[in-house]
Amino acid sequence: MTSLLRPAAVGALLAAALIQPAAAQAPSLYQPRDIKRAYDKGTRAPDGRPGPKYWQNRARYDITVQAAPPARDIRGRETITYFNHSPDTLKTLVFRLIQNIHQPGAAREGDAGADYLTSGVSIDSFSVAGQARPTAWAGPATVKAVRLPRPLAPHDSVRMQVAWHFPISVQSGREGMIDKTTYFLAYFYPRVAVYDDYAGWDRLPFLDSKEFYNDFNDYTLRVQAPANYIVWATGTLQNPKQVLQPAFAKKLSTSMTSDELVHVATAADLAKKNVTAQKPLNTWVWQATDISDVTFGLSDHYVWDAASVIVDPATKRRASVQAAFADSTKDFHSSVKFGQNALGWFSRHWPGVPYPFPKMTAFQGFADMEYPMMVNDSPQGDMKFAQLVQDHEIAHTYFPFYMGINESRYAFMDEGWATTFELLIGRAENGAAAADDFYRKFRVVNYINDRNTAQDLPIITPSSELKAGYGNNSYGKASLSYLALKDMLGDELFKKCLHEYMARWHSKHPIPWDYFNTMSSAAGQDLSWFFQNWFFTNNYIDLALTKADKTAQGTVVTVKNVGGFAVPVDLKIDYADGSTETLHRSPELWRANQQQATIVVPAGKAVRSVAFDHGLYLDADVKNDRLAVE
Repeated sequence: MTSLLRPAAVGALLAAALIQPAAAQAPSLYQPRDIKRAYDKGTRAPDGRPGPKYWQNRARYDITVQAAPPARDIRGRETITYFNHSPDTLKTLVFRLIQNIHQPGAAREGDAGADYLTSGVSIDSFSVAGQARPTAWAGPATVKAVRLPRPLAPHDSVRMQVAWHFPISVQSGREGMIDKTTYFLAYFYPRVAVYDDYAGWDRLPFLDSKEFYNDFNDYTLRVQAPANYIVWATGTLQNPKQVLQPAFAKKLSTSMTSDELVHVATAADLAKKNVTAQKPLNTWVWQATDISDVTFGLSDHYVWDAASVIVDPATKRRASVQAAFADSTKDFHSSVKFGQNALGWFSRHWPGVPYPFPKMTAFQGFADMEYPMMVNDSPQGDMKFAQLVQDHEIAHTYFPFYMGINESRYAFMDEGWATTFELLIGRAENGAAAADDFYRKFRVVNYINDRNTAQDLPIITPSSELKAGYGNNSYGKASLSYLALKDMLGDELFKKCLHEYMARWHSKHPIPWDYFNTMSSAAGQDLSWFFQNWFFTNNYIDLALTKADKTAQGTVVTVKNVGGFAVPVDLKIDYADGSTETLHRSPELWRANQQQATIVVPAGKAVRSVAFDHGLYLDADVKNDRLAVE
């Protein structure tokens, strides 16, 4: 994901999508030609399920990487076994070399200072099926197509070995140097790009603004680090007794079943230099299966807190919650407590799916960025904001990691959900009034007051084509759409549909149409009008009160939908006797007519005036939001 706090970038426009009939029985939403082809081939079904011919490729990675701060040289080698489950014969494989974003001359969105730039990735050796191949993968590209010596047939596999090195960037963002003896390594290994059923090879370059699209793979990760360096990583540590002194291995083990905080390694412990095994290099071994990425951090002075929390009440399964941080950082001393709360709450409430992984680690860095089983978060002076940032990044566990979302093209499929869960858990933590107020200020105010044309491009616009408008489309607008659908369906039906979507596409690669079609089929109603309204138009939020007519049935209030979005409506009624009442209407109000609707205030008490109470759905023009009733 783009960092929670990263501002939206600048620039490109895309024409509004046109409505076009889809496959038989599918909602009549516009489908791009590549998406339509997937339905025609039967890899995706019109009701939102994976089709009878659905497939996806995967790989097995065995990675060894060495880091020895303060030396910046990172060296690695890996064996990749790549499985072609597609019906296609692959003559080339496409690799991602994301560290090349640091090279001078690399295409990127944003400035690059001297501390950001490096020489990028150098490939030291490369072999396919034991046959040495050229290593001249020169240039600043983050995507590299490599021709195979023998085409890879359907349902066959190929085994490759790669050795590489690169200098870690001094400037830390998503990855890089936190300080001279603390590194965070993400996207540090050459990986095979996604080859999927609707777009083929994913060749979108990484521009350091949009995010990622990965297959579900199995990983063994070996991190070689000097004595007195602790390593934290994605996956389950296989050899704690070999890399930690007995007392610290025991404390780590205790934390795995403890609700109470365990200080696995304190600043005093680290000062004594007796936490790790005292070998020149310790090899920390981690394993993770059916997961989209691995990452790790290491430090010789970060303290280590840990505890655990029950994430599946039915089975009493626990997940470990850990934190690695500088002892002087105030908010991180609460990170484990925040993480326990988040994992438990997300598992029980929204989305209400038990946390799927064995662990979550909060690592103090600068990115405010999520990774499988890890978050790299910046210190915050405000404890509530610190918790919100961590909640948001942990929420990404479900979108995109539980489901293999293509964030590069459809960032709203993960950022919009993380923003929604951030609000919902915030209401539980801080109360609805405070959480809603923060959401409005952080997610809605800038959007609704920005009249730039790019802000009204359809949400369905591929993220890779957006600069200006990317942030609002991916975060706030998408989140508002999910909340509007929740309001319209009601919590019980909405959760049923959400669970069906997640169950169908867990460990698979959903696209927006899979979400749209699943929600309709699971709800038992055609919701295409709603998705057309929110995702395929240039709509925005602007309601107007145009008239109020007194009739025998009551006061009939006419609401004009100037901006077009199918939003909930809360109408505050001021009565002549001084009392007030608020009438709520869900977005269902707009199903029949998305331009205009009426709300009837039942006859009885005399109505003095009516006005909108917009809640989260702030209005672009408030001048026509109040109406006196004569």
